[in-house]
Amino acid sequence: MAKTLLEQLRDMTIVVADTGDIQAIEKFTPRDATTNPSLITAAAQMPQYQSIVDETLLQAKKDAGAGATEAQIVSLAFDRLAVSFGKKILAIVPKRVSTEVDARLSYDTDATIAKGRYLIAEYEKAGISRDRVLIKIASTWEGIKAAEVLEQEGIHCNLTLLFGLHQAIACAEAKATLISPFVGRILDWYKKDTGKDYAATEDPGVLSVTTIYNYYKKFGYKTEVMGASFRSLGEITELAGCDLLTISPNLLAQLQETIADLPRKLDPAQAAALSIEKISIDKATFDQMHAADRMATEKLDEGIKGFSKALESLEGLLAKRLASLAGTTVVSEAADHIFHAYDLDGDGFITREEWMGADVVFDALDADHDGKITPAEMSAGLGAVLPLATVSA
Repeated sequence: MAKTLLEQLRDMTIVVADTGDIQAIEKFTPRDATTNPSLITAAAQMPQYQSIVDETLLQAKKDAGAGATEAQIVSLAFDRLAVSFGKKILAIVPKRVSTEVDARLSYDTDATIAKGRYLIAEYEKAGISRDRVLIKIASTWEGIKAAEVLEQEGIHCNLTLLFGLHQAIACAEAKATLISPFVGRILDWYKKDTGKDYAATEDPGVLSVTTIYNYYKKFGYKTEVMGASFRSLGEITELAGCDLLTISPNLLAQLQETIADLPRKLDPAQAAALSIEKISIDKATFDQMHAADRMATEKLDEGIKGFSKALESLEGLLAKRLASLAGTTVVSEAADHIFHAYDLDGDGFITREEWMGADVVFDALDADHDGKITPAEMSAGLGAVLPLATVSA
């Protein structure tokens, strides 16, 4: 009997469902998941989660002490909320949840290490093994060096905002557990920069992940490669054989409905036979390669700035909640704050380039599929993408 594309893909790749829908998580049984700060804070405004938020804020205020500032209390509460929602996700997925380090620490190795240790300690206090948690860190040189220390302590890391080979090599040499290169976001940059359309076989995101995968397998690195952020079925089939692929429900459905041959495109044995020059990455080499890669430079900088701006807005929401626990905050108010956090150029629209959350959430909010989220779409759609698991974004 002929197999579907999805069945064949599962024979060679760990398939992860990229979705914000709990029912979809249960349907596609993803292995790993990640919390998303924007959706956590949005959910915090929903009635079904307000008891968790209120208890967390009040406990953080108590634990922070009488002299603590509002900012200190909110920061403590936010980390604990991320862990609380991570625990909820771990009750569904069989393996791991990723929890993000504050993006504002992306260029501070010591602070990132401290935050990673703290988050793991919070999970372990709740009875969660550190083997089920990935600390999600931006792939700056400083972030990668922090991950190297954490991995030596048995704290596993997921390196994100990864757009170039130099970042991938540094992550592998740091023995990071997982990297998440963004296929679709790389394609988005090139399409905007060149004005060209790309076939799947020439897709810059596909080529980037292929290069990274082959390099890892050629030189025996154990770091897992998880391709993410897909725009088409062709991008997925061109990466058949990758360690992991995280795929949105609509593309999973297309894979499930399509019967056709799926040849393996990425293979460890074939990679081992390739002639590839090994590159030793120190900070000077990393900086030189990063400066020479305009796409990676712009996307990393954009991602860190976007995450940081969003976190500042989200902390403001928690501070407001702390000040008025007896009040009721509606989704539209949360949506307004989140919209302005992501509308980086202030033009009244959020483009895919500005959006730093999961691509599947962007697609869900973009009701008319014009590639832009309006304030009305944000307000109308925010409740539909809760509750809060954004799987392997």
